[in-house]
Amino acid sequence: MRVVQTAPNGIVGKDTIFQFSQAGDVVEARYSGGRIVTGYLVGLLEGDLLSFRFCQISDQVRIDGGSSRGRLESLGDGRLRIVESFTWESRDGTGVNIFEEVAKEAPNQPRGPIPQTRDGAS
Repeated sequence: MRVVQTAPNGIVGKDTIFQFSQAGDVVEARYSGGRIVTGYLVGLLEGDLLSFRFCQISDQVRIDGGSSRGRLESLGDGRLRIVESFTWESRDGTGVNIFEEVAKEAPNQPRGPIPQTRDGAS
């Protein structure tokens, strides 16, 4: 997922990418990019409500963390969105972030020149 909107006091941004995984109701993610050197979140999904805790290291070499509650929404094209309300525990403030699933590349799409065989045929 990618951040499409962040609060003024947020540190994640459009260059922050989240790699989510889920096992049952347990959700976790690792994220980095932009101002985030590395970050982790762990949480529980109940229906379309996601509650989680996060910790991260920013480009200022500062460790921060907090808690969040979010709602999973469908974008109608097969992708998901999370609208998340966060509360910092390591600094002052609260805010809202919006994450959207990155569109997947279509399978079997050429990604460059077609490799040639030894006899020159493709």
